[in-house]
Amino acid sequence: MKYSIQKITLLFILVSGFSAKAQVKSWTLQECVDYALKNNISIKQSELDLKAANIDKKLAIGSFLPTLSADASHSWNIGLNQNITTGLLENQTTQFTSAGLNSSIIIYNGLQNQNRLRRAKLEQLASQYKLNKMQDDILLYVANAYLDILFNKENLKVQQGQLSNDEKQINRTQELVNAGSVPRGDLLDMKATIASDNQKIVAAENSLFISKLSLAQLLRVDDFKNFDIADVDMEAKESPVMSETPEAIVDKAKQIRNEIKIAQANLDIAERDVKIAKGALQPRLIGYYSFSSRVGYADRVTGVQLDPVNPTTVIGQVEGTGQNVIQPNYQPVLGNARPFFDQFSDNKGHNFGLQLNVPIFSGFSARGNMEKSKLNYERTKNAFDQANLDLETNVYKAITDAKGALKTYEAAIATVEARQEAFNYAKEKYAVGLMNAFDFNQSQTIYVAAQSDAIRAKYDYIFKTKVVELYFGIPIIQKQ
Repeated sequence: MKYSIQKITLLFILVSGFSAKAQVKSWTLQECVDYALKNNISIKQSELDLKAANIDKKLAIGSFLPTLSADASHSWNIGLNQNITTGLLENQTTQFTSAGLNSSIIIYNGLQNQNRLRRAKLEQLASQYKLNKMQDDILLYVANAYLDILFNKENLKVQQGQLSNDEKQINRTQELVNAGSVPRGDLLDMKATIASDNQKIVAAENSLFISKLSLAQLLRVDDFKNFDIADVDMEAKESPVMSETPEAIVDKAKQIRNEIKIAQANLDIAERDVKIAKGALQPRLIGYYSFSSRVGYADRVTGVQLDPVNPTTVIGQVEGTGQNVIQPNYQPVLGNARPFFDQFSDNKGHNFGLQLNVPIFSGFSARGNMEKSKLNYERTKNAFDQANLDLETNVYKAITDAKGALKTYEAAIATVEARQEAFNYAKEKYAVGLMNAFDFNQSQTIYVAAQSDAIRAKYDYIFKTKVVELYFGIPIIQKQ
């Protein structure tokens, strides 16, 4: 069977279109959360802070260990130097090698090392709390953005439904105008209504695109134009947490919320800073040990021999006889320097001891640092108290907002039901010619607006309930 070029082209376009649609991914809330936790910049920054805290802890542990360093040098002496074999000054070049090891350990320094280690552990704990808080915040932002998209999708469907009804209605109106049952002005009103419907759809589509863009940027998804989420039917259920007393929710929040844990960790860190500063006023005891050795490369004296030219030397005369007193005239026999490792072993030396440093006066720096640490502790304590007050305020506000959102949603549902009955009655009156097109359109517009308000109230209530649950320890979505 042969296909024409036009049919083949049309088939290719249809297949391409289906493939493009199939490639569009619909993100679930769980996928959005998982992706955000891996790619969000703020979370990555918090993870780096935690890694830095882990490094600080290793450094604090290292302060308990002894230090160890090695040194080595090789020198050349050129020019007028004393010959170590003859004792005479000569122009010569000599070489020396020296090496050594040095080690020291802090025995006592006012317990500063111990307090620094405890401080590092607290910093590590605070960084973990900050990371957890950032993850909770991102979960909240993602959930809010996700619900915003769902609202805009439902709102768009409502607007499209109104347009569909009005397009059907304009055909009915056209028939009534042709039959002379209604004036031509009703047809013009219907056309204006359809134009208004199209404007509302464009506005709803723009709002939907902006909400998708916001979530895509939060997730750092590059292809935001094709970004979309899975359609989920969210129900506005009353949470059992709302039956708890505000005091119970506040108490639970103070036990589990990361902002309180962070404030407590910061307070403990400030307390350790005070103890570290006090330790600087106490004596410091250090133990030390050093090892050193050296090697020379100059010729050495290996023996003596008689001078073949002057084998003897007159050193004086015998009194009375005048007889010369002589002695053998020996001269040194030079040989190569001793082997390197022999010299290194023979010339080695050890040095060890204790060093005590008692601070007497340091220009007020030590006491000044201690006073500043105490002031910082007081500021941190005030911040801790403020964090508790802020949490209590936020919990009460969240509970009040959730209760208000529930009442608004219930009122919106009742309004939709009432507006639907009014709209159904208007349709009946318009169908028999007892209502003009303008009044009918007004009734429908009010009904659609009530539907949009109900949808908005629904998602607002869902989100605000989730916030209250979060304070009670119920996560918005379980982390995997």
